[in-house]
Amino acid sequence: MRKVADCRDYPSEMNCTLRISGEEEEVVRAAGEHAASVHGHADTRELREQIRSMLKDDVPQHA
Repeated sequence: MRKVADCRDYPSEMNCTLRISGEEEEVVRAAGEHAASVHGHADTRELREQIRSMLKDDVPQHA
């Protein structure tokens, strides 16, 4: 099943609205890179494991 990481689920000073969905490894990698480049976090193994633990199943949205 596809996974999703959504910045709107976590309060931030910049009110980021990015939503990343895809296969789990893709989402963890992209979310880690985003957290580092946009939110100023260090892209560490610990950060990626924290991201992995917070992923949700991506429920398809039909129009």
